Amino acid sequence: MSSRRSTSVIAIGAVALLALAGCSGGNSANTGGDSAGSDSLVIDTAFSIETTDPGHTYDPTGNMIAKALYETLVDFEGSDVSTPVPGLASWEQNDEATEFTFTLEGDRVFSDGSPIEAKDVVFTLQRIQGMTEAKPNFLLGGLTITEVDDKTISITSETPLLQLPAILANPALGIVNSDVVIENGGTTDGSDTAQEFLDGTSAGSGPFVLDTLDLSSQVVLTKSDEYDGDEEAAYGRVVVRNVSESATQLANLKGGDSMVAMDLNGDQVSGLGDGLNVESVPSGQTIFLLLNQSEAVAGDLANVKIAEAIRYALDYDALLELAGAGAVQATGVIPPGFEGALDSGVEQDLDKSKAALAEAGYTGQTLKLQFPNDYPVGGVEFTPLAERVQAQLKDAGITVELAPAPFATELDAYVNGTEGFGLWFWGPDYADSANFLPFAPGLKVGLRAGWAAEANPEIAGIAAGAAAAADETQRSDAFTSFAEAMQADGPFVPLIVPGRNIATADAVTGAVYNSVWEMDIAEITPAG
Repeated sequence: MSSRRSTSVIAIGAVALLALAGCSGGNSANTGGDSAGSDSLVIDTAFSIETTDPGHTYDPTGNMIAKALYETLVDFEGSDVSTPVPGLASWEQNDEATEFTFTLEGDRVFSDGSPIEAKDVVFTLQRIQGMTEAKPNFLLGGLTITEVDDKTISITSETPLLQLPAILANPALGIVNSDVVIENGGTTDGSDTAQEFLDGTSAGSGPFVLDTLDLSSQVVLTKSDEYDGDEEAAYGRVVVRNVSESATQLANLKGGDSMVAMDLNGDQVSGLGDGLNVESVPSGQTIFLLLNQSEAVAGDLANVKIAEAIRYALDYDALLELAGAGAVQATGVIPPGFEGALDSGVEQDLDKSKAALAEAGYTGQTLKLQFPNDYPVGGVEFTPLAERVQAQLKDAGITVELAPAPFATELDAYVNGTEGFGLWFWGPDYADSANFLPFAPGLKVGLRAGWAAEANPEIAGIAAGAAAAADETQRSDAFTSFAEAMQADGPFVPLIVPGRNIATADAVTGAVYNSVWEMDIAEITPAG
């Protein structure tokens, strides 16, 4: 495995997936047949959206809609989430990466024509800080946000926070028109009641405004007449429909009833035929095995050397056969495309596996593999994946018993750290490698594996150094060291980074997957 940092630009990581709720099948948009050639854009996806209030949204579909309605201080270009760029504002930071100054650029306006000012930024972010129950609230923890003047905002952190620009690109932190939201129940003290208003009317500066919202069937957007940014909408009307079945999405796309299908699996995109295009890329989700290191949970199987044995026992190419288009091998706990990701993953080596088993003192005990059997990730079904892992480990002399359960049941065991051997997944909350430090001993995912900080002080120290780094080069090196150390001595076995497939009619272009907001609707234009 190589330690050189990955510099390739890969579309990465969806925010953590939530259960996809959907009941609609065919043309719930009432678009009247063939959508090509009209001023309307029809997009089919399986809904994961609870609101169009950016301060409460934190779901894949919700983020995509928020991106169309609201602008953020910081942005990313296309599918590249490796380098934050100015959105509404440019920024500077001190050498310690604890003080950031954002300056609003140009004379931008909201959808009602009123100017965007520093007070709107401060209200937006403090509103989310005040709503402790809001999903994006944790993104702004430990920050002090103040207005310097009409164009300038100061954000300070208690600790170095080089990832702050990447955090501020999240659509959940889209800037709202403070005057309008305050008039309709918006506050910063936790008593906010503006969500109902924002589920009916948008109050942002994005290229679109909200027309109608139906959480069970569709969201309709219309072009903003006041938009004065550099991403002007190419369509006057956009209908995002809740089509939960990928087969129905494919039929709609082939029949001309839609122009974009966001949830086709690898088999479906392998033979789309003429007139249709597909973008297949790795996501930021990582599917991995967890070996619990708590003797109270795993008994005499609580040995990190068993994880090492499993790492070298597996045939990763054979596992990838189950994942389909766009998927790649997970090279470590940091997936490809993120800073510090390793260039290549572990290769099967049965001699190393047997040596690790001997060092662990393994004598044929049965490992019970627990996993959710009703929750595919990126088109990857866990049951056939678990069966293939079981068969490969049997060939390597490791006995595995499968113990599937519904997601809701198994999630409690995973979160509470009571799984001895588990098959799970992890995705980033924002586009930065800091999202993967929780795998370290003593941190969230590490503790779910019964891996306390004292179990490996060296890796715990590397993670702490990466988190506290104020220098970009130092931080990048620390993430690489963390990824290497986790592959060598961690209780996790990274398996697969699933793919994401977005299929389109050849009448449109620009439908590109982005790990932060799924897809930028404003970038979709008529082909040619």
